[in-house]
Amino acid sequence: MARKIVDLTYPIHEGMTTYPKPWHPWVEITQLGRHGIENRETRKLVLGTHTGTHCDAPRHFIPEGKTLDQCNLNAFIGPASLVDFTGCSPHQQIGEEDLKRAIGERPVERVVLHFGWQRYWGSMNFYKNHPYLSLQAAEWLVKQGVVLVGMDTPMPDNPDPGNDSGIDSPIHKLFLSNDIVLVEYLCGLHEIGAQDFELVALPLKVKNSDGCPARCVAIIQ
Repeated sequence: MARKIVDLTYPIHEGMTTYPKPWHPWVEITQLGRHGIENRETRKLVLGTHTGTHCDAPRHFIPEGKTLDQCNLNAFIGPASLVDFTGCSPHQQIGEEDLKRAIGERPVERVVLHFGWQRYWGSMNFYKNHPYLSLQAAEWLVKQGVVLVGMDTPMPDNPDPGNDSGIDSPIHKLFLSNDIVLVEYLCGLHEIGAQDFELVALPLKVKNSDGCPARCVAIIQ
């Protein structure tokens, strides 16, 4: 049987959608080597560890958490379950019962949440009013023994309370404190066409990194 490979990764380019905070730099790509002058092409890249489609390591929010190069590679490659929430409303909270109904009896070692949020990519609306997980839903996933949670939204947390609100990213902290890798800003989930698939989400191996852009693909047999 022929396999189908779906690219789940946004291309990195200058002017791309970037979280509007000082600790998330805008992408800069500068050509250095040129054909006809240096007789080769090379470029300098300036980008953040959470640019575009990327993986979060525990160190992102957990002071003594594992860095990306310390994470077990088994988490990044393996069977995944696509969970369809494309019918949900903006800013909808996904509760424990919602997850249970959507997942059913499927194994949940790697969970990829499909909200259809790719439609907002390319504007700051991508960061506003996206659906998010309740604390109880996230705790249920932890209890199921998940090793990775992916999504086509910027994050699993409520987009309203921010780092200066006193309620800073509780879902991030719950997952990362349990060594669960997060994969954010996925795209192309509508092309998978199956509930279960093989996920490959390999970030660059940057030493001591809190996260890094990743090339993510779905393999459907």
